[in-house]
Amino acid sequence: MMKKLAKGVELLAEEPGTGPVAGKGDHILYNVRIFLNHGDEVPINETQAARIPAEYTRTVDGQVFVDHRSRLGARQSPAGFEVALTGMQVGGYRRVKIAPHLAYRDKGVPGLVPENALLIVDLYLRELTPAGAGKQHGV
Repeated sequence: MMKKLAKGVELLAEEPGTGPVAGKGDHILYNVRIFLNHGDEVPINETQAARIPAEYTRTVDGQVFVDHRSRLGARQSPAGFEVALTGMQVGGYRRVKIAPHLAYRDKGVPGLVPENALLIVDLYLRELTPAGAGKQHGV
């Protein structure tokens, strides 16, 4: 399954979730794994987990995940992440290829992501609060 979600974001794999579809203005909680185009995983979760309280992390099958909270459309996450998360449902998963201009651009993440890196990103939508609502839906 290779489908463009937007210029610079290519959908490689997808598993649907349940419930409402994430859209602009929705508050979400998601987990992410980042890989460089040649396959090496970027240890961003482990690096972040060493600096934040344990209640913001979870471990699944030995893999550490950091919980990221964001409001879609508010530019709180890299643009390619937002494109990929839009349209997902809670419990859903997407693997996407993200061009550098929609990820970490020419700056990269020092010591983790080289500048101008093409990324393969696994995204897991964990919770969604629709824009203007107060109750969270999650797994």
